[in-house]
Amino acid sequence: MALEKYMAIAGLVLSIFFVAEIITLFNFMIDPADNDSFGFEAAPKLFQFISLSIAPATIMMGVSFHLSKRYGSRFNGLVIIFSGIIVLLGMIYAHTMIEDLKPTLVDFSVEVIPIIFMGVSIPVIIFGAKLLKTRPRKPKKNYLEDGDSF
Repeated sequence: MALEKYMAIAGLVLSIFFVAEIITLFNFMIDPADNDSFGFEAAPKLFQFISLSIAPATIMMGVSFHLSKRYGSRFNGLVIIFSGIIVLLGMIYAHTMIEDLKPTLVDFSVEVIPIIFMGVSIPVIIFGAKLLKTRPRKPKKNYLEDGDSF
């Protein structure tokens, strides 16, 4: 496999990782431990999850798109589309979980992160579809050059 395929797969895995982290965090926030001595805040965890998973995933998918945009790649396009769909569906599910969270733990970042990444996933899906439609270019023939070289 070429480098761009490995990067697309890494983007897919990191996207799955991000959705799993957010859903796990929201599950914890539904019924947290009664011990409030550790002072749990969701915003730092969310920003940590973003910087560890979805930001590198977006970079990986972008580099994969850039490397294969000239010749097109059905595999890379499908992987990028699946990454976007996974993030979109995961953030829709996470957004439905917000109403069940403990109200003292819900802040602005908890409410806005799923909405932001629902919006981010749509261009990812579009770029993956664009990569599916790209066909390899035929090399241009130079009709002025003499083909007989000795």
